[in-house]
Amino acid sequence: MERKRRLIARAAVAHRLDGTLPSVLQRVYAARGLVDMGDLALDLGRMLPPDGLKGLDTAVELLAAAIADGRKIVIAGDYDADGATGVALGMLGFKALGAAAVDYVVPNRVTMGYGLSPALAAIAHELGAQVLVTVDNGIASVAGVAAARALGMQVVVTDHHLPGPELPEADALVNPNQPGCGFESKSLAGVGVMFYLLVALRSCLRERGHFAIRPEPKLADWLDLVAVGTVADVARLDRNNRILVAQGLARLRAGRARPGLLAMLATASRDPAAITATDLGFVLGPRINAAGRLADIRTGIECLLADDTDLARSLAETLERINRERREIQRSMTEDAIVQIAEDLDDTRAGVTVFDEDWHEGVVGPVASRIKERVNRPVIAFAPSQDPSVLKGSARSIPGLNVRDAIALVDSRHPALIERFGGHAMAAGLTVSKSRYRQFQQAFDLACRELLPPGWNDAGLETDGELQPAELSVQTALQIERGGPWGAGFEEPRFDNCFDVVEARIVGADGTHVKYRLRLADQAAESRVEYGAIDFGGAARLCRKGRIRAAYMLAVNRFRDRESLDLRLDYLSEL
Repeated sequence: MERKRRLIARAAVAHRLDGTLPSVLQRVYAARGLVDMGDLALDLGRMLPPDGLKGLDTAVELLAAAIADGRKIVIAGDYDADGATGVALGMLGFKALGAAAVDYVVPNRVTMGYGLSPALAAIAHELGAQVLVTVDNGIASVAGVAAARALGMQVVVTDHHLPGPELPEADALVNPNQPGCGFESKSLAGVGVMFYLLVALRSCLRERGHFAIRPEPKLADWLDLVAVGTVADVARLDRNNRILVAQGLARLRAGRARPGLLAMLATASRDPAAITATDLGFVLGPRINAAGRLADIRTGIECLLADDTDLARSLAETLERINRERREIQRSMTEDAIVQIAEDLDDTRAGVTVFDEDWHEGVVGPVASRIKERVNRPVIAFAPSQDPSVLKGSARSIPGLNVRDAIALVDSRHPALIERFGGHAMAAGLTVSKSRYRQFQQAFDLACRELLPPGWNDAGLETDGELQPAELSVQTALQIERGGPWGAGFEEPRFDNCFDVVEARIVGADGTHVKYRLRLADQAAESRVEYGAIDFGGAARLCRKGRIRAAYMLAVNRFRDRESLDLRLDYLSEL
């Protein structure tokens, strides 16, 4: 059962924003802590310099020497969109910087699990790796790094996940979240760390005259990959990430993106010129992720690397088919999870875990995310692994709770209860013995109770307040669309108003969405404008008539060169 929630207006800070900005944007920006116009400048020259990244100089020296000596570099990636874009960026970047031989390895989600394991190190060794560079993993790969070095490889770890009590003994370790790192932005995604590594490596090679006999690559041309990986990984959009994402979006909108990304947009019937940060997370990210969840992430990586448009189109169509299968599996699992929580969820429970014998381990992450949105609590969804005695779980959190810290607290109190875990504030992964699932369920709930701030279960939903009738327009929606990028930590504007329901009907192949025709409440008859609205996944809270209070985002509906206003309902309650 979805909880009834209070709609709370965001508090705005004092600001010195230009009075020529639309009033809606002025209050939206102020509510997100922007104090002057300089905060809105997202040109690439304002990106944080790489100097503050601990371990970067060592990594650059090692890689510059490897390139000069013609040694083979192998990239060890991850099987999600952040890892895939990071691998693709590394492959393109190292080759363009003059590396004689570059290849990559990624673990199989089912048989090998996450990160650089000794088994994955062995595969890299078989490929002839002399230098192994991780992307989006490695900070927890103590055994894997040791195995790689024992096989004679130099190891450069690039990661962004939170470290555990023991760091790997790599030749170089670059991670803004490692102890002692003074880099100002702790929110870089894995692909963002790889981008910074390439920027610093190019500067080093430039100083050594490396580009006197070869063209110097324009790394900014691949910011489309950085943008996709950053948003898909739900990295917090602090100022630095907003710069990276805005620059990547600009390249996508101009049609100057990787052929594989443009092909994925084509299969999804999306116009690159109108793409938003939301599309990166809900259109491109899932298609790349689907390969890693149900098949082989290499399909996604090869699509990102493809220079030939026909090859890119073929791979994008394969990803589309896999993603449709993923959606169907996810829908079924989510329905099962909703039944579970309806049976045993009460107001005192803080941390939620769900599990079913028949679930697919590759889809537990999206299911945890759906349930989290429904119950406004940290959620971990579990499924059986290849070893039926071991469960694999994926966690998603809510603002106010670092879910990796919650899992670490359980681990410290119950040694050996958790076999392995890793992640960051809003998402994490772990494995637990099936026989100890109930024990973990209780321990996780207790840890969440202790770590969540007071009033966490008040179920408040922040909004940017009401819009006036004149502000409910396609012009406002366009201003907001252009005023981003929006995402985690810089949330897309959400408004709330009272509406009268004119019409409501179930839509979608699976019958889970609702299309509405709405009118603003208490408007004079002659000025009553009807608004189209969509409530994705909202069939369970369908309201066919009467008055509602709704929280919603503004969206631009583009059809046959015409633009109109749509409301995307985020929450509604009957009045």
